Formats: sequence, structure tokens, C-alpha cells
Amino acid sequence: MRSRLALVGLFALIFLGGCGGFSNPAEATLPSLATATLAPPGEQSFQAPDVEQAARAFLQAWKVEDYHAMYTMLTSLSQDANSEADFTARYQEVATEVALSGIDASILSSLTQTHQAQVSYRVILHSVLVGDIQRDTTMNLSLEGDQWRVSWEESMILPELEGGNHLRMEYKVPSRANIYDRDGRALVAQADAVAIGLQAGEVDPDGEEGLLEELYRLTGVHPENLLPKLEEYRKNDWYLPVGDVAAEELAPRLKTLESYQGVLLEPFRGRYYFEGGVAPHVVGYVSVIQESEIDEYKRLGYNVWSDRVGRMGLEQWGEQFLSGKRGGTLYVVDPEGNTVTKMPEEANAEPAQAIYTTLNRDLQIEAQKALGDFLGAIVVLERDTGRVLAMASSPGFNPNLFEPTNYNRASQIDSIFDPKTTPWLNRATQGLYPLGSVFKIVTMSAALESGRYTPESEFQCGYFFDEIPGFQSHDWTYTHYLAGGKTAPSGLLTLPEGLMRSCNPYFQHIGLDFYTHEMTGTVSAMAKSFGLGSPTGIELVEEAGNIPEPENEIDAVNLAIGQGNTLVTPLQVADFVAAIGNGGRLYVPHVVEKVAPVSGEPTHVFTPTMRGKLPLHPQNLKVVQDAMTSVVNNPRGTAYFVLSGFSNSYNIPIAGKTGTAETGREPHAWFAGYTNANRENKPDIAVVVLVENIGEGSDYAAPIFRRVLEAYFLGKPQVKYPWESEIGVVATPEPEEEATPEP
Repeated sequence: MRSRLALVGLFALIFLGGCGGFSNPAEATLPSLATATLAPPGEQSFQAPDVEQAARAFLQAWKVEDYHAMYTMLTSLSQDANSEADFTARYQEVATEVALSGIDASILSSLTQTHQAQVSYRVILHSVLVGDIQRDTTMNLSLEGDQWRVSWEESMILPELEGGNHLRMEYKVPSRANIYDRDGRALVAQADAVAIGLQAGEVDPDGEEGLLEELYRLTGVHPENLLPKLEEYRKNDWYLPVGDVAAEELAPRLKTLESYQGVLLEPFRGRYYFEGGVAPHVVGYVSVIQESEIDEYKRLGYNVWSDRVGRMGLEQWGEQFLSGKRGGTLYVVDPEGNTVTKMPEEANAEPAQAIYTTLNRDLQIEAQKALGDFLGAIVVLERDTGRVLAMASSPGFNPNLFEPTNYNRASQIDSIFDPKTTPWLNRATQGLYPLGSVFKIVTMSAALESGRYTPESEFQCGYFFDEIPGFQSHDWTYTHYLAGGKTAPSGLLTLPEGLMRSCNPYFQHIGLDFYTHEMTGTVSAMAKSFGLGSPTGIELVEEAGNIPEPENEIDAVNLAIGQGNTLVTPLQVADFVAAIGNGGRLYVPHVVEKVAPVSGEPTHVFTPTMRGKLPLHPQNLKVVQDAMTSVVNNPRGTAYFVLSGFSNSYNIPIAGKTGTAETGREPHAWFAGYTNANRENKPDIAVVVLVENIGEGSDYAAPIFRRVLEAYFLGKPQVKYPWESEIGVVATPEPEEEATPEP
């Protein structure tokens, strides 16, 4: 004790003499004592190693949070008194409690005696919640062998921690901001809601018709879809979850609904996703912080016991905006948990910023309904800007089921993670599919730009492609012939007619022609320039896909018709189809219109951003556009019977392409197209529809494409699907036979 007091006294004398009354030690001019020779009278002088270098190494290890390295620098006495686990936990506890984002430390002065030293330093803990916590403190060191080692004390972290004290943060958390559609209608907001279900055995059969109609008005679950489940659940008197609804929407119908037997209404409050989830794959969801994430989120300033965090979609992308800037007040508490003092560092929370999406809420809801129970995706882009007006992925999911207080959560949450149907997967941006005949747009573009083909180039399109010895494939016309139809081969076709008739042999011929003339990468290069095989840059998580380089003749002919190892996302297809329609401009798709605080100017505003231009000469682009128009308008076009009536009746010109992508099972059905109506109040759109493992594009995807156009231009669906008994109600699993079903 005597030697330590002598050391401190000597340091004080030197400090006062050198500082001359400076209030800030960092600004004073101090004599360098880093390697000073200090020895009591009568003792031999000893040249100590550089103590500041040892202290600096300890502080640098703290800065990078290398607690193991710090522990190895402690004296043997300090290590005996503190296990490495306890030492590490003490630092980690402080880091998480103050929401530490970084550390700065600088040495102010040092004093060295023969085997003892003291270093004065300034530490600044950068807190996400309360700003900078700055303290000046000291580090005592002892010479063990030929190395300075740290005599560790808790006050070396912060002086307030001496004696086993701890820190406690009182959080100030702003309300999570809302997410809106483009017109300011809430897609998600904090709200009171009610989980609705039926105790099936208690439902009166005499009143069930009226009850199901009432539930349909509130939840959108059609009676014909709910009735079979009710009958099944009634046998065992099981609880049948129906859905959830905002309390304000339920209020006008509450008394009527309560008059029916077997109805269960369970209120809850939370972040509510209206309509059971409008664009859930785009908007995303929030959930509680998991135990394994506690330290991570505490470091980010979250109250891990009550805060929710975004898990996908815009909830995740916009977390920094939606959650606002948290604040806090920091307290010192003793080992028993009693408050000792409030620290001066304190900050108030700042309001969160809302996200306004590019989505059209009504169109989005209709797009989700348009897919029904099919697995698939729909993407609707504003053709000339890249705005996403609707993005549907089916099956969807109800984000409200992630709210722990939602009564229906327990019986429905597992369905979201069904590995067979993967409802959580955004098929529009993450689903990877062969493109089938829609890819012929790319092959046709490559053919025209190569100079080897012109719009007048002709080909005899028969039932088969047999230009490669030992390899034969057939055209879609042959499939229909085998099915008992009277579909004849397409015959002599020009290149645009080849696209109109979707002639497989013609485009396979082009692929083989390029390969045999050492133009192997021609089609692949064109596909990549169309944006296929790479992310689009949208705010959502997306897959890149794959555009292969042909390694042999069979690869070349498969690529030319969008088969083989070709994989794309529906969003990529919608993006390049929009570019075909707008004159060649390939835009970055966006789902965020603006980010704005409650008051004040937006901090982020959507601006159309080009990411490329289709490498097509204007005359060739016009040929492609006309060919896609003929797919709809020409009686021999593959979408004529589905779309020409709509186009002509409402004066809405359409260009598009059907696609049927072979998968080894039932094929995927595609339709990709755009409008050219030139209406001031309704910007033209590009729409892509994909239906998984169902059949031909003209049978399934084209009717769904039409319904999307009906919803956008006319406000609601007009014509039932061939497989519906009425709009929204499935009659049979197979569509009615079309006059000329095409790929």
C-alpha cells in the first residue's frame, strides 16, 4: 500500500507541476515518462520497458473487443481473482447495456516506477442510444518478468462501475411507423384487431348460410371454400380459424356476428396487416427477438423484451426508417439492483419514418385473388418507370400470425412453413424457373441483331425438330394432335410468324445455327443484356437465376426455347417485357415510392432509374413489338382466343407471349405482356404471370393475365375463368377446352 501511495503522490506532483493548472490533461504539455528511470535512493537504477506501449495494446484489444487478448495481458493476481469467462462477461455486459457501437481510447499520461506504473487514459464509449460516454480513468500495471501487465479493476471500464456496480438502460422507443400504398392507404399499422374462428360443433346448421356470408364480407373467405372445412371440423367439434379483422372494420357488424352460435371473437393489439396481408411478400412481417439474437439487438439499441423487428420484405429493408431512432437514460445500480445514480448521458427518441410503397392496394388484392389456390406469381410494373404496382406470390401467408397474442396463431402458424408449398417464398423475386417459349423473344432479338436473319427469313415449321442426328423433339402442335385435336403443323413461317405461332423447331434451328457457326454465346449474351441471370436491384431479396453458355448442340437448341439449365425469376421477365414495350429502357424495379417522417420533407423519393438498354436497333425492336402484338391480335396467335376480345372491346392494345416450360412433371404456364393504351390516368403496364406445374400458358396464365388487366383498367374482374363456377370460386381442377390451346 505504501509503494502505491508513493507512486500516486509522485504522479500528482509531476502532473500538477507540468500542467500548470490546465483543466484538460490532454491539452497540457507533460514530460515524457514512458521510459523514465525511477528508483528509490540506494537502489540500482532500472530501465523499464515502454509502459504506454503495453497500455496501448490493452486498449487496442478492447477497441476490437478481443477480450481473450486483453485477459492474457492481466497480471497473475488479476487472473487469479477473475476467470476469463467472468472478465469477458463484464465487458460484454457493458457493451450490450449501453448499445455499444464503437470505442475510442487515448493515453493522456503515464508514470513509471521500478516495477509499478500508472497510465491515465480517456475512453469514449459510443452508444447507439445515449451518444458518447466519455470518462478519464487510470490503469495500473505491474512488471512481471520483462513485460508490463495490467492490474485490472472494474473502474477501468468506467469509474462508476467500481465496487461491482452495473449499468441499466431505460429505453425510449418511438412507435414503429406505418407502411402505405401509393395513395397513402395503410397496408400495416398499429391497431386493435380481432381473431375470428368457429367452434364447429356449436354452429347451428340452420343458420350457417347467413353466418358464412357474414364471414365472407368480413374476411374475404368465400362460403364455398369455408363450408367443406366447417363440415369436416364439425365431426370432432374442432376449432376452425377463419381469419382476423381490424376492430374498426368489425364494429358495424359485431352484433350481427355475435348473434350466431359457435362464433369465437378474440381481440388482440399489435402491428396489424390489413386484409390478412396485402402483398405480404413485399411488405414482410415483424416478430419478437429470439433468445439467440438478444445480444445482437441490444447492441443495436433494441429493448429485446418488447421490440419487434422486421424479418422480410420492406419491414426488413426499411428497419432503420420504420423503427426510428431510439433513445435512453442510463442508470448506475449496485450489486443488489438498487439505483445509485442517473448518468448524465441521456437522449430522447426521434420519430420513425413511414414507407410509402409503389403498390396499388386494390390491384394488389385482385392480383392475389387472381392466382387463387395455384402456386405461382404475378408481377405488374408501370411500363415506363419500373414502379411495381402489384407483386403477388401464391400461396400467400397472413403476417398477423406472427403476433403472439393473435388467438389463431397456434393453429395456423405452422402452415406458413409448409415445405411442400413454401408460402413464405416470394416466387416473384426468388422463384427460379425455366422460361419456356417466352424466351423466344430473346432468341428472336439475337437472330435479328446477328444479321443472319431478317423479318422475311422463312422456316418450314413441322411437328418435329430433327436436325441433330439421334436427337428429336416435337412442337406443341404435335402434342395437341396426339391428344385428339385437329391441330396441323404451323407450316411455312417468317420469323415474326414463328414467334406468333411459338414454333419450337424454328427457334431450335436458330440456336443450332448459331452454335455450328461459332456464335455459341450469341443467345446467352442477348439474354444477359435483357437482364436475365442477374439481380434487378429491387429493394427485396431476389435470386440471380442462370443463363448458361451452350456446351454442345443440344444445349444450344434447349437454350433457344428457354429450356435446359435456363432459370429466371418472374420479376426479371416483367422487367425486360416492360423494356420491349417502352422502347428499350431497362429500369430498376422499385417498390418504394418514398420514405417520409410524420412532418417534414421525405428523406427518400422514387426516381426512375435505368439499369441498361436493350441492344436492339429501333427497326428490330419494332419487329419484336409487332410480333408480340400478333400473338394477341392474329387469329393464329397463341393468345388470340383469350385476349383479343378484351383488347378489342375496351380499346386496350396488348402485346405478349405465351410460354409452356417443361419441368419433367406438368409444365409451368407463363404469359408475359404489356399494354399500349396511352391513357393519361392509367399508365401502361407490363404483366407477367407464372403458374407452376399446371399446363399450357394459353390455358392458365393468359386468362389470369386478362383478369389483372380487367382489375387495373376496369376496376374489377369481368369474366370468370374456364375453371370457375363463378368469379373467385373454383368449379373443377381442369379448365374448359379452348378452341386453339397453345404453349
